[in-house]
Amino acid sequence: MIELHVYGKLRRVAPQKTASGDSVLMVTLQEGDTVGTLLERLGVAPEETSNIFIEGELCGLWRPLNDGERVGVFPDDMALLYKWYFPKK
Repeated sequence: MIELHVYGKLRRVAPQKTASGDSVLMVTLQEGDTVGTLLERLGVAPEETSNIFIEGELCGLWRPLNDGERVGVFPDDMALLYKWYFPKK
């Protein structure tokens, strides 16, 4: 099971759809689930998404999911300016 946080217009798939509440779904994973397959199962098309974070790390639709993870998905009209940080070696 994962904790899926959806924002903006993607709140339509959550039990709490208003901005004043938490739009969180506890979702049971199926074998081989990726972010993309899970969202598809919930009725969210890939083009509706922008930034996706798992445990605070930016990722893509292809990323496999593991039990216990926290996932945040932002819609295409809420794309974030996000800077990758790569420490110098």
